[in-house]
Amino acid sequence: MTDYGSGTEGGDDSSIVVPLHEARLERIGRERDELPVTFHRRELDLILRVYGRMVAAGEWRDYAIDHLKDRAVFSVYRRASEVPLYQIHKVPALARRQGAFSVVAASGLILKRGHELARILAFFDEKPRLVRA
Repeated sequence: MTDYGSGTEGGDDSSIVVPLHEARLERIGRERDELPVTFHRRELDLILRVYGRMVAAGEWRDYAIDHLKDRAVFSVYRRASEVPLYQIHKVPALARRQGAFSVVAASGLILKRGHELARILAFFDEKPRLVRA
């Protein structure tokens, strides 16, 4: 018979017995919490397709990808030494509310937000229009 007591009777916490299946579940949960948010392959494919088109047009020259704990960010630059011209954010915590994806300007203004990446990236397809006052 195995003693599953608290293990603290003698003041030594190292003798606590934990069933193997519980230890595995705890480890897997901890690893999931520690993993950063990333873009999936199809998402990157859509983003890089737009990026390639904008590079060919001479608008963009460089990019950076950041995988953070709460978000993934694809930043595009006109020159490597500048602040990002645009950033494409993926924030899974906002998926049920405003949408996980957004396009953010250099000033921090959210230009477009939604649930589908393809629709968000359509922002870059729109031609600038002249607005007369």
